[in-house]
Amino acid sequence: MEANQPSRTAQGAALHRAAHQLVDLPPIFADPLALKIVGDEAATELRAGRDPHAEFGSAALRAFVAVRSRFAEDALAEAYVAGVRQYAILGAGLDTFAYERARAFDGLSIFEIDHPATQGWKHDRLREASIAVPDSVTYAPVDFERETLADGLSRAGFDFGKPAWFAWLGVTPYLTRDAITATLSFIASLKTGSGVVFDFAEQPQGEETRHAGFRAMAERVAAIGEPFKSFFVPDDLANMLREIGFAHVQDFGAEMINARYFQSRADGLKLAGRGHLMKASV
Repeated sequence: MEANQPSRTAQGAALHRAAHQLVDLPPIFADPLALKIVGDEAATELRAGRDPHAEFGSAALRAFVAVRSRFAEDALAEAYVAGVRQYAILGAGLDTFAYERARAFDGLSIFEIDHPATQGWKHDRLREASIAVPDSVTYAPVDFERETLADGLSRAGFDFGKPAWFAWLGVTPYLTRDAITATLSFIASLKTGSGVVFDFAEQPQGEETRHAGFRAMAERVAAIGEPFKSFFVPDDLANMLREIGFAHVQDFGAEMINARYFQSRADGLKLAGRGHLMKASV
């Protein structure tokens, strides 16, 4: 991302979540603040159908952005029942969990970790939208070029003696493998009961690398300064997670996600492509 500028891909994800509330009915992921936090101008464009995030051609990507948030919060609910009371959102962007849906998780401490520029942008959005910040959320601005995730969490009052659950959505394709491994190794080093949900892109094969849709997306994110850097073979990634210390690893590809969340929809909304969701716990 550009210095002193918020992540453009984070903006795009927020617009997809907002469009999902209007276009895909019923929504897979209901977010009452999604339209509010993107701002009045963007919300007006979405409602009028003038924003490309609400177009039919964006349906599969919009579905993936929505379902990964739903999946992460479903996993958090399971961890919460098991006793986890710390939740860290890595690369939080304009995620709104802490400001509305977290009310269902009494006693949960929430840590939002993001680049300082993106976090400052979010503060502006929250203020403009008159969205109150609850006492349960703590912001941990982290510039990963200068410090580690552990540094940021420590500064924010994270309790390393207790388990924690992590959501890491829409980030790994833009990081190097070394950076991804370092973050996952840190999570795997935490107390039993800790875990993470993250999405990743499967390594494109043959003709897929020349597919117009893939090329267009790759060119678009590169043009805004956030190029794709990492793809994975699912089995190789699962093996790596076990090697660094995760006891339980589950990979969910499009077929499994569609079966769980997109059955019997009148609008035909479903995932396509090679996006995956991974759930790993210590």
